[in-house]
Amino acid sequence: MDRSTRTADDVLRLLDGLFAEDADKWQGFYDDRSRPVPFFVDKPDECLVAHVEAGLVPAGGRVLDLGCGPGRNARYLAERGFAVDAVDLSAGALAWARERAEAAGLPVRFLHGDAFTTDLVEGPYDLVHDSGCFHHIAPHRRVTYLDFLARHLAPGGHFSLTCFAAGPDGMGSELPDAAFYRDASLHGGLAYTAESLRTLFSSYEERALRRMHDEPADSPHFGEPFLWTALFRRPAANPWPGGAPAPTLRA
Repeated sequence: MDRSTRTADDVLRLLDGLFAEDADKWQGFYDDRSRPVPFFVDKPDECLVAHVEAGLVPAGGRVLDLGCGPGRNARYLAERGFAVDAVDLSAGALAWARERAEAAGLPVRFLHGDAFTTDLVEGPYDLVHDSGCFHHIAPHRRVTYLDFLARHLAPGGHFSLTCFAAGPDGMGSELPDAAFYRDASLHGGLAYTAESLRTLFSSYEERALRRMHDEPADSPHFGEPFLWTALFRRPAANPWPGGAPAPTLRA
């Protein structure tokens, strides 16, 4: 008989167990690289390219590619001289990402594991880019996700997000949060409205929030209109957690 649950972290881990099957599916997801999965292409997100070309991230800045998959965005960022950390749960995804980066001679630091529940990454980062990770997180782990950003995004830094959009031309489940616990399934990923994203990230300054552009097959960029793309900025005056000064950014 297990009666060991006594802390908030214990509760979070207990709830994680409901969605173990959803988490496990990523381990074999990348085994067949020929599958017609949209984000298997070796193209960066069109929104990320727009952010970089707009000069929102200082040259040589530190960037985290959160849930990097086969590394298409990490490779793009490294090509442009950023110091890139890229993390993913899937060993198969990271093996593919490393192959791509090594073939191009790019210095990306790839990290395997759960960045939200371990000390796998070390901020501060000038940019955190999440392309499709957030909508696969269970509702109770949004608390962990927001805490992760608070600890690892530098004051004045940017958070870039793509996630499933709700609506008839969107993708993902629009069930209420409680239903995912009733069903013990994330139903392929959670859809979000613009209003829900604004509420969840209300402590950040909204810089952009729009549907991703529909990029044609011959485009050098990735874009699917069933996704939101958002850009938020952490206020520069926002103190580092605990009131301590923010660590010095690496040149």
